[in-house]
Amino acid sequence: MQEQDYIYPSPSVPLMQAYEGRFESVFVVLHPFIRVPQQLAWSTTHRYPNDAQLTSHGVSCTWAEVASETGLGSAAHVSQTLLTAIGVLPDYLADLPARDTLQRYLEIHPVWMPTEGRFEPLLQPAFLQVFRMAGYEELIYVPEFPQSDPIVHLSIAELRHGAMPFPSCGTLLAPDMSFLFTVDWDSFFTLFYGERAFVSAAARALHLEGFFASPNTEHAWFNYNLGCATVTVSPEDWSQL
Repeated sequence: MQEQDYIYPSPSVPLMQAYEGRFESVFVVLHPFIRVPQQLAWSTTHRYPNDAQLTSHGVSCTWAEVASETGLGSAAHVSQTLLTAIGVLPDYLADLPARDTLQRYLEIHPVWMPTEGRFEPLLQPAFLQVFRMAGYEELIYVPEFPQSDPIVHLSIAELRHGAMPFPSCGTLLAPDMSFLFTVDWDSFFTLFYGERAFVSAAARALHLEGFFASPNTEHAWFNYNLGCATVTVSPEDWSQL
C-alpha cells in the first residue's frame, strides 16, 4: 500500500478488514466530553469554547461517567445520542428522548460534548505521545482527499509546541506505516490501528477510553441493536486485552 491509500476506511466493510487487513487490531478511541470551569459552561456563556479555551481549561470527562449520570448506560447509546444531536441519523435510528436527556445534562453541568469529525483537541497530545513512544520525530499526514491535497511529513515537536497547526481530520500515519490514527466526518471517535500489544500499551499509558473492535465491528458500531460496547471502559477497567 502507498501513503495515499491510508484514508479513513470504507464504512461498507468491517473495520478490521481495512487497509487490506494488514493491521492486527483497531482500537476505537472515544472522544471525551470536556469538563470546564463554570465561567466556560453553557449556563454561563451559551457558546462552545474555542480550542485554546478547551486545551487550557478543559479536562476529559469519560463517556462512562456521562452514560452513568444520564442513564444512557453504554457507549453504543451515547454514540447514538450524539449522532442524533447533530442530526445525521435517519428517523428510525434516532433517539430523540435520549438527545433531550443529554441536552439537559449538558445545560446543568459544566460539561460540553465533543465535536465531531476532527482530532479532538484534548486527545492531540496523547496521539503525538504515541509517535514519540515509538521513537519517531515526525509523522505522515494523509489528508481526507489526498488526490487533491498534499501528503506531508510533520514534525512532532512543532505540532506539540504549536509551531504548526494540528491537522483537523484525515490520517496520522507512522513513518514505517506500522500504526495510524484516522477520523471521519460525523464521528465522535478516532480509530487507532496497529499491533495489538503496542496499541494496548499506548492506550493504557495514556488513559484512552474506548474498546477494541471485533472482526465484525463496522463504522456504524452503535447500531447492533445497541448491543455493541455495552460497557464503556477506560483502560484501568479492562479485565483482559
